[in-house]
Amino acid sequence: MRDTRESRLLLVLLIAIAFALITVDIRGGEDSPVDGARRAAASVFGPIENGVASAVDPVGNAIAAVRDSGERHDRMAELERENAALKAKLGSDDRNRSRLQQLDKMLKIAGQGQYGIKGAEVIAIGAAQGFSWTITIDVGANDGIKRDMTVLNGDGLVGRVTTVGPNISTVLLATDPDFTVGTRMEGSDELGFAAGQGDRPLRVELLNGKAQIKKGDRLVTFGSQADKPFVPGVPVGVVSRVDPSGGDLTRTLYVTPFVSFTKLDIVGVVVRTPEKDPRDTVLPAKPKPTPRPTVTVTVTPSAGVPADGEFQQPDQ
Repeated sequence: MRDTRESRLLLVLLIAIAFALITVDIRGGEDSPVDGARRAAASVFGPIENGVASAVDPVGNAIAAVRDSGERHDRMAELERENAALKAKLGSDDRNRSRLQQLDKMLKIAGQGQYGIKGAEVIAIGAAQGFSWTITIDVGANDGIKRDMTVLNGDGLVGRVTTVGPNISTVLLATDPDFTVGTRMEGSDELGFAAGQGDRPLRVELLNGKAQIKKGDRLVTFGSQADKPFVPGVPVGVVSRVDPSGGDLTRTLYVTPFVSFTKLDIVGVVVRTPEKDPRDTVLPAKPKPTPRPTVTVTVTPSAGVPADGEFQQPDQ
């Protein structure tokens, strides 16, 4: 259609009629006078609309699939994040369970020895204090910690406090070469002095050169005057080797500590000493010896040898 004055007038007229029909339809509601015409148009154009829709739907479905795929990808990423968080939480729970076990063991020792302890966490080791065998713990003067207090954990003697700050303290470990503690043998009460040797067993010099000591014997702390720096009865270790006496005034032992110094985490500082020496009561129960199986050998008599062991000549 060419753009003429008549065509413009016709377009304006059609638009006016359309607006008039829309107005009448809206105002008429369900009783609209054009409702019949609308149903007729629907019956005519419905099949065409359905055909167009069926042609367009695959494209729409493809777009929806791409959108859903993105949503699924986001959901998978979210699930992976949740899974990673759960794994991290599980790891944390495992660590917490381990620390709870350490705390339980330490409280058991404290109860048996009647030690009043202040729990602490190891926050640094060694390097911060030079080349000494030391650890830093997260309690200090504000927590009632003082210099020369005994430090233990659920296995036994850890060391003694050497430096105290407001909120942290330094502990000299029993493995340090400058560390010395008085010891007492379980049962025999033989006294000695244990010294640290780094990553090697503790070296113990017994005051009695003729003391009868064997591998597997155990030691506890003897205690210091006024219980500083050491309270009595804390488990020290197990004898792993005994040097021959050789007639010396003292006798040398090598002792494997009860404490694993490479895995320190939860420790306790003894802030209240026991009213009496706990002696050997804090030592763990001795492991039961494993019975050795008994082998019985039965000899079966060979031919020509009677059961009573008498030899008989064969018939000629």
